[in-house]
Amino acid sequence: MSHPDQTTPRIVLKGIRKVYPSVVANDGIDLEVLPGEIHAVVGENGAGKSTLMKIIYGVTRPDSGQILWEGKPLRIHNPAQARELGIGMVFQHFSLFETLTVTQNVALSMPGPFDLEGLAKRIEEVSERYGLPVDPNRLVHDLSVGERQRVEITRCLLQSPRLLILDEPTSVLTPQAVRKLFETLRQLASEGCSILYISHKLDEIQELCHKATVLRAGRVTGTCVPSQETPKTIARMMIGEDLPVFQHGEPTGDGEVRLRLENLSLVPEDPFGVVLRNVNLEVHSGEIVGIAGVSGNGQQELMWAISGEEPIREGSAVQVCGVPAGRMDSGRRRSLGLCFVPEERLGRGAVPRLSLAENALLTAYRKGMLVLGLIRFGSARRFAEECIKRFDVKCGGPTSEAKSLSGGNLQKFIVGREIMQNPKLLILAQPTWGVDVGAASFIRRQLLELRESGTAILVVSEELDELFEICDRLVVIAKGSLSPSKVTSETGVEEIGVWMSGMWPGNGIGETGEAPDVA
Repeated sequence: MSHPDQTTPRIVLKGIRKVYPSVVANDGIDLEVLPGEIHAVVGENGAGKSTLMKIIYGVTRPDSGQILWEGKPLRIHNPAQARELGIGMVFQHFSLFETLTVTQNVALSMPGPFDLEGLAKRIEEVSERYGLPVDPNRLVHDLSVGERQRVEITRCLLQSPRLLILDEPTSVLTPQAVRKLFETLRQLASEGCSILYISHKLDEIQELCHKATVLRAGRVTGTCVPSQETPKTIARMMIGEDLPVFQHGEPTGDGEVRLRLENLSLVPEDPFGVVLRNVNLEVHSGEIVGIAGVSGNGQQELMWAISGEEPIREGSAVQVCGVPAGRMDSGRRRSLGLCFVPEERLGRGAVPRLSLAENALLTAYRKGMLVLGLIRFGSARRFAEECIKRFDVKCGGPTSEAKSLSGGNLQKFIVGREIMQNPKLLILAQPTWGVDVGAASFIRRQLLELRESGTAILVVSEELDELFEICDRLVVIAKGSLSPSKVTSETGVEEIGVWMSGMWPGNGIGETGEAPDVA
């Protein structure tokens, strides 16, 4: 990859420091980004990446240090000032109003009076120019996740950014959409726009970025040219050691059916939810089945139906360990041997203000923490201590509040809490989403060990590399329908990527653009 010309840096950070009551988030960070440079910032969860980006975008003020913008020192007080300078940021979690059109959403972030008709034309022109076509008159709730990301990027491009910050931009995209995004970013860079690219996907950084700055524990531990490195060497710079290597053995193939879905259909109460249509699936003991798909195609509704958060009229539509469980609530399904790791860590996986010991009690109370209706807090504390030790959770102990943990460490605790209940069936949604490479590798190794012990595991993930690494079989969900299953070794990223658009053999979505009615 050719490197941009060496000119006056677009932005320079010198000795940036930010201290919170319990942690030093940034400790003397130096960073330099040139015009037209795609510059990666990588590091473990809690390394200080998000804090640094918020400082650049004006969301957070540093305690000390200096920012130079195109050679001139300045203080960035708020995002509005950052946008005036030409700094745009696309956050990992989109900030769009579902009931408004694309044009109306974009208008909310634009200065001056609203000229919706003129703005719609500009959106069309800019999005087409950069290969990110969006219909300015469509309602956001009608858009796919990939299209919503186009809206967010187009919103930034309308303000002619000189520095664009992207936070985990490919976590919700198909492989084909990722390639299109990379084309757009390279075009922007060729026009002189600087790009700060935050991602845990090291192969993408190696392919796309001119330079990378590595953070660990709030400090810069090194810089590199990603094209001259490997994902393994970049990971070593991030975590200070080599990632462990683990083997994915063959499944037994004769395990009993622990989860059976039979013509499962569900119309969610949420008006913007996805209707599930005649979903059929089996998961056997001793195997890992993965569900791939672009976010917003029914994954959440499927998890609700399997976990018991959304009971089904037909009891036999969901069978857990041979028992019709469709009408059962989540507690009764757990008593059959089902454990569940939800997508949302804080709020559903754990209560932010409760301690880890109290959060252990929420789902693992059957492990000796509740006797005759009375809570045994000592048992809950010991369970949490064992989980912290066994799953290498970095925290202040079992009395630490869940919200005080970094995302990766909280995820290790939640996954550990469920595994320690010795489940017959484990369901996980996005098990390593936003988790650094070290924690992700640890979680995947634990799942493979659990599979070897005979547990049936169902993983919903938008990380195709993850699914291919740990799964024995793969299915794809698109517009509420489920594809046939494929043995992982007999398919590839390209085929699964096409299926993620709904285009698998015999599927009505791919052939007609519409799904059949729910029976």
